[in-house]
Amino acid sequence: MMNGSSIAIAFEGAGLRLPDGRALLTELDLSIARGETLVLLGRSGSGKTTTLKLINRLLDPTEGRVLVEDKATTEWDPIRLRRRIGYVIQEVGLFPHFTIEENVAVVPRLEGWDPDRIQKRVRELLDLVGLDPARFAGRYPRELSGGQRQRVGVARALAADPPIMLLDEPFGALDPITRREIQEEFRSLQRRLGKTMVFVTHDVGEAFLLASRIALLKDGRVVLLGRPADFLASRDPEVVAFVSCLRGAAEVAAAP
Repeated sequence: MMNGSSIAIAFEGAGLRLPDGRALLTELDLSIARGETLVLLGRSGSGKTTTLKLINRLLDPTEGRVLVEDKATTEWDPIRLRRRIGYVIQEVGLFPHFTIEENVAVVPRLEGWDPDRIQKRVRELLDLVGLDPARFAGRYPRELSGGQRQRVGVARALAADPPIMLLDEPFGALDPITRREIQEEFRSLQRRLGKTMVFVTHDVGEAFLLASRIALLKDGRVVLLGRPADFLASRDPEVVAFVSCLRGAAEVAAAP
Protein backbone atom coordinates (compact mmCIF):
# COMPACT_ATOMS: atom_id res chain seq x y z
CA MET A 1 0.00 0.00 0.00
CA MET A 2 1.31 3.46 -0.89
CA ASN A 3 2.29 5.92 1.82
CA GLY A 4 -0.22 8.77 2.08
CA SER A 5 2.47 11.38 1.40
CA SER A 6 3.17 9.74 -1.95
CA ILE A 7 -0.44 10.05 -3.16
CA ALA A 8 -1.39 13.05 -5.28
CA ILE A 9 -5.04 12.16 -5.98
CA ALA A 10 -7.39 9.71 -4.28
CA PHE A 11 -10.95 8.61 -4.99
CA GLU A 12 -12.68 7.16 -1.94
CA GLY A 13 -15.96 5.51 -2.86
CA ALA A 14 -16.55 8.36 -5.28
CA GLY A 15 -19.66 8.39 -7.41
CA LEU A 16 -21.75 10.79 -9.43
CA ARG A 17 -25.49 10.50 -9.97
CA LEU A 18 -27.68 12.77 -12.04
CA PRO A 19 -30.88 14.22 -10.52
CA ASP A 20 -32.86 11.50 -12.31
CA GLY A 21 -30.87 8.86 -10.43
CA ARG A 22 -28.72 7.69 -13.35
CA ALA A 23 -25.18 6.87 -12.25
CA LEU A 24 -22.31 8.26 -14.34
CA LEU A 25 -19.67 6.93 -11.95
CA THR A 26 -20.04 4.35 -9.18
CA GLU A 27 -17.93 3.51 -6.11
CA LEU A 28 -14.59 4.56 -7.52
CA ASP A 29 -11.68 3.70 -5.21
CA LEU A 30 -8.39 4.71 -6.74
CA SER A 31 -5.11 6.29 -5.62
CA ILE A 32 -2.77 8.04 -8.03
CA ALA A 33 0.85 8.39 -6.96
CA ARG A 34 2.84 11.57 -7.33
CA GLY A 35 4.71 11.51 -10.63
CA GLU A 36 2.54 8.71 -12.05
CA THR A 37 0.79 8.81 -15.42
CA LEU A 38 -2.57 7.12 -15.05
CA VAL A 39 -4.47 6.56 -18.28
CA LEU A 40 -8.26 6.34 -18.11
CA LEU A 41 -9.25 4.03 -20.95
CA GLY A 42 -12.73 3.12 -22.09
CA ARG A 43 -15.48 3.46 -24.64
CA SER A 44 -17.47 6.67 -25.09
CA GLY A 45 -19.76 7.18 -22.11
CA SER A 46 -17.75 4.91 -19.80
CA GLY A 47 -17.05 7.67 -17.24
CA LYS A 48 -13.54 8.77 -18.23
CA THR A 49 -14.16 12.51 -18.58
CA THR A 50 -16.48 12.49 -15.56
CA THR A 51 -13.61 11.06 -13.50
CA LEU A 52 -11.28 13.76 -14.80
CA LYS A 53 -13.74 16.57 -14.00
CA LEU A 54 -14.10 15.37 -10.42
CA ILE A 55 -10.39 16.05 -9.93
CA ASN A 56 -10.47 19.75 -10.83
CA ARG A 57 -13.94 20.26 -9.40
CA LEU A 58 -15.77 20.94 -12.61
CA LEU A 59 -18.04 18.34 -11.00
CA ASP A 60 -18.55 17.42 -7.34
CA PRO A 61 -19.15 13.81 -6.28
CA THR A 62 -22.63 12.95 -5.07
CA GLU A 63 -21.18 9.96 -3.19
CA GLY A 64 -17.84 9.49 -1.45
CA ARG A 65 -15.07 12.00 -1.96
CA VAL A 66 -12.09 12.96 -4.11
CA LEU A 67 -8.87 14.19 -2.52
CA VAL A 68 -6.18 16.30 -4.15
CA GLU A 69 -2.98 16.66 -2.13
CA ASP A 70 -4.71 15.07 0.89
CA LYS A 71 -7.58 17.58 0.85
CA ALA A 72 -11.13 16.89 -0.35
CA THR A 73 -11.94 18.79 -3.54
CA THR A 74 -15.09 20.17 -1.88
CA GLU A 75 -12.84 21.86 0.71
CA TRP A 76 -10.67 23.54 -1.94
CA ASP A 77 -11.45 26.96 -3.36
CA PRO A 78 -12.23 25.96 -6.97
CA ILE A 79 -10.05 28.69 -8.48
CA ARG A 80 -7.03 27.84 -6.32
CA LEU A 81 -7.50 24.15 -7.07
CA ARG A 82 -7.66 24.67 -10.83
CA ARG A 83 -4.56 26.84 -10.83
CA ARG A 84 -2.66 23.91 -9.34
CA ILE A 85 -3.84 21.69 -12.17
CA GLY A 86 -2.93 21.98 -15.85
CA TYR A 87 -5.81 21.03 -18.15
CA VAL A 88 -5.42 20.05 -21.81
CA ILE A 89 -8.39 19.22 -24.03
CA GLN A 90 -8.76 17.90 -27.57
CA GLU A 91 -9.67 21.20 -29.21
CA VAL A 92 -7.02 23.08 -27.20
CA GLY A 93 -9.24 26.13 -26.52
CA LEU A 94 -6.66 28.80 -27.33
CA PHE A 95 -7.85 32.40 -27.32
CA PRO A 96 -7.96 33.31 -31.03
CA HIS A 97 -7.19 37.01 -30.57
CA PHE A 98 -4.22 36.39 -28.26
CA THR A 99 -0.75 35.69 -29.62
CA ILE A 100 0.85 32.38 -28.73
CA GLU A 101 2.92 34.16 -26.08
CA GLU A 102 -0.21 35.72 -24.58
CA ASN A 103 -2.03 32.38 -24.59
CA VAL A 104 0.76 30.61 -22.72
CA ALA A 105 1.05 33.51 -20.26
CA VAL A 106 -2.61 33.53 -19.15
CA VAL A 107 -2.27 31.77 -15.78
CA PRO A 108 1.07 33.36 -14.74
CA ARG A 109 -0.52 36.77 -15.40
CA LEU A 110 -3.52 35.83 -13.24
CA GLU A 111 -1.06 34.74 -10.56
CA GLY A 112 0.59 38.17 -10.68
CA TRP A 113 3.98 37.12 -11.98
CA ASP A 114 6.51 39.78 -12.94
CA PRO A 115 6.47 40.48 -16.73
CA ASP A 116 10.13 39.50 -17.16
CA ARG A 117 9.52 36.21 -15.36
CA ILE A 118 6.47 35.56 -17.56
CA GLN A 119 8.39 36.20 -20.76
CA LYS A 120 11.22 33.93 -19.66
CA ARG A 121 8.77 31.16 -18.72
CA VAL A 122 6.86 31.41 -22.01
CA ARG A 123 10.02 31.12 -24.07
CA GLU A 124 11.28 28.24 -21.94
CA LEU A 125 8.03 26.34 -22.44
CA LEU A 126 7.82 26.95 -26.18
CA ASP A 127 11.33 25.52 -26.45
CA LEU A 128 10.25 22.58 -24.28
CA VAL A 129 7.35 21.65 -26.61
CA GLY A 130 9.42 22.08 -29.75
CA LEU A 131 8.27 25.51 -30.94
CA ASP A 132 11.02 28.08 -31.58
CA PRO A 133 9.98 31.18 -29.55
CA ALA A 134 11.51 33.51 -32.13
CA ARG A 135 9.20 32.05 -34.80
CA PHE A 136 6.04 31.28 -32.84
CA ALA A 137 5.65 33.62 -29.83
CA GLY A 138 4.16 36.46 -31.91
CA ARG A 139 1.88 34.32 -34.08
CA TYR A 140 -1.84 33.73 -33.61
CA PRO A 141 -3.51 30.31 -33.25
CA ARG A 142 -5.00 30.50 -36.77
CA GLU A 143 -1.46 30.64 -38.17
CA LEU A 144 -0.51 27.27 -36.64
CA SER A 145 -1.19 23.69 -37.66
CA GLY A 146 -3.29 21.41 -35.45
CA GLY A 147 -0.20 19.74 -34.03
CA GLN A 148 1.41 23.09 -33.26
CA ARG A 149 -1.74 24.34 -31.52
CA GLN A 150 -1.80 21.19 -29.41
CA ARG A 151 1.81 21.82 -28.38
CA VAL A 152 0.81 25.36 -27.34
CA GLY A 153 -2.04 23.87 -25.30
CA VAL A 154 0.43 21.68 -23.41
CA ALA A 155 2.76 24.67 -22.87
CA ARG A 156 -0.13 26.75 -21.53
CA ALA A 157 -1.14 23.99 -19.13
CA LEU A 158 2.44 23.84 -17.81
CA ALA A 159 2.89 27.61 -17.55
CA ALA A 160 2.50 28.03 -13.78
CA ASP A 161 4.33 24.74 -13.13
CA PRO A 162 1.31 22.87 -11.72
CA PRO A 163 2.03 19.59 -9.92
CA ILE A 164 -0.91 17.85 -11.64
CA MET A 165 -1.86 17.64 -15.32
CA LEU A 166 -5.22 16.47 -16.68
CA LEU A 167 -5.42 15.61 -20.39
CA ASP A 168 -8.74 14.79 -22.05
CA GLU A 169 -8.07 13.04 -25.38
CA PRO A 170 -5.62 15.83 -26.26
CA PHE A 171 -4.36 14.26 -29.48
CA GLY A 172 -7.64 12.80 -30.73
CA ALA A 173 -8.25 15.40 -33.46
CA LEU A 174 -4.80 15.03 -35.05
CA ASP A 175 -3.94 13.02 -38.14
CA PRO A 176 -2.31 9.64 -37.36
CA ILE A 177 1.26 10.64 -38.25
CA THR A 178 1.19 13.90 -36.26
CA ARG A 179 -0.54 12.12 -33.40
CA ARG A 180 2.20 9.50 -33.18
CA GLU A 181 4.92 12.14 -33.27
CA ILE A 182 3.30 14.12 -30.46
CA GLN A 183 2.72 10.97 -28.39
CA GLU A 184 6.44 10.23 -28.56
CA GLU A 185 7.32 13.83 -27.67
CA PHE A 186 4.83 13.76 -24.81
CA ARG A 187 6.33 10.54 -23.43
CA SER A 188 9.76 12.20 -23.41
CA LEU A 189 8.24 15.25 -21.71
CA GLN A 190 6.68 13.06 -19.01
CA ARG A 191 10.03 11.57 -18.11
CA ARG A 192 11.72 14.95 -17.86
CA LEU A 193 9.02 16.71 -15.83
CA GLY A 194 7.91 13.96 -13.45
CA LYS A 195 4.45 15.44 -12.93
CA THR A 196 1.33 13.58 -11.88
CA MET A 197 -0.73 13.10 -15.03
CA VAL A 198 -4.21 11.71 -15.64
CA PHE A 199 -4.76 11.08 -19.34
CA VAL A 200 -8.10 10.16 -20.95
CA THR A 201 -8.21 8.14 -24.17
CA HIS A 202 -10.21 5.45 -25.95
CA ASP A 203 -7.09 4.43 -27.92
CA VAL A 204 -5.53 1.35 -26.33
CA GLY A 205 -2.26 1.84 -28.23
CA GLU A 206 -1.94 5.35 -26.81
CA ALA A 207 -2.69 4.00 -23.34
CA PHE A 208 0.02 1.33 -23.60
CA LEU A 209 2.55 3.87 -24.87
CA LEU A 210 2.01 6.53 -22.21
CA ALA A 211 0.71 4.89 -19.04
CA SER A 212 2.39 3.95 -15.80
CA ARG A 213 -0.93 2.27 -15.06
CA ILE A 214 -4.23 2.00 -16.92
CA ALA A 215 -7.73 2.11 -15.45
CA LEU A 216 -10.24 0.58 -17.86
CA LEU A 217 -13.74 1.91 -17.26
CA LYS A 218 -17.08 0.50 -18.36
CA ASP A 219 -20.50 1.89 -17.38
CA GLY A 220 -18.97 4.11 -14.70
CA ARG A 221 -16.98 1.36 -12.98
CA VAL A 222 -13.34 0.29 -13.12
CA VAL A 223 -13.07 -3.07 -14.87
CA LEU A 224 -9.31 -3.43 -14.41
CA LEU A 225 -6.57 -1.29 -12.93
CA GLY A 226 -3.00 -2.28 -13.69
CA ARG A 227 0.05 -2.03 -15.89
CA PRO A 228 -0.05 -2.87 -19.60
CA ALA A 229 1.25 -6.38 -18.83
CA ASP A 230 -1.79 -6.97 -16.59
CA PHE A 231 -4.07 -6.14 -19.51
CA LEU A 232 -2.34 -8.59 -21.81
CA ALA A 233 -2.84 -11.35 -19.21
CA SER A 234 -6.49 -10.56 -18.38
CA ARG A 235 -9.42 -12.68 -19.55
CA ASP A 236 -12.08 -10.07 -18.72
CA PRO A 237 -14.26 -9.66 -21.87
CA GLU A 238 -13.95 -5.86 -21.92
CA VAL A 239 -10.18 -6.01 -21.50
CA VAL A 240 -9.92 -8.68 -24.20
CA ALA A 241 -11.94 -6.48 -26.58
CA PHE A 242 -9.50 -3.59 -26.16
CA VAL A 243 -6.37 -5.77 -26.35
CA SER A 244 -7.76 -7.37 -29.52
CA CYS A 245 -7.94 -3.91 -31.10
CA LEU A 246 -4.27 -3.40 -30.28
CA ARG A 247 -3.26 -6.78 -31.69
CA GLY A 248 -5.37 -6.24 -34.77
CA ALA A 249 -3.67 -2.91 -35.46
CA ALA A 250 -0.26 -4.56 -35.04
CA GLU A 251 -1.16 -7.29 -37.51
CA VAL A 252 -2.33 -4.73 -40.07
CA ALA A 253 0.91 -2.76 -39.64
CA ALA A 254 2.98 -5.92 -40.15
CA ALA A 255 1.09 -7.09 -43.24
CA PRO A 256 3.03 -6.90 -46.55
